[in-house]
Amino acid sequence: MALQYKGDILAMLKEKGISTYALRRDRLLSEGAIQSIRSGKPISWENIHQLCKLLNCQPGDILVYRRDEGND
Repeated sequence: MALQYKGDILAMLKEKGISTYALRRDRLLSEGAIQSIRSGKPISWENIHQLCKLLNCQPGDILVYRRDEGND
């Protein structure tokens, strides 16, 4: 996958005082989105928007593009 998370997104949220329980309880992210983040899988733009809002950051602060070798 070319787009990857720069770090542990859930740990970043926890540092801001936002637990996975709060994400679910307040319907900030779905269980599926949380599991995708946890396993490094892609999420929707809507979820990226929500993460940026919660972390007060830009998409480039949490995502990095790495060129896929062999898919040129």
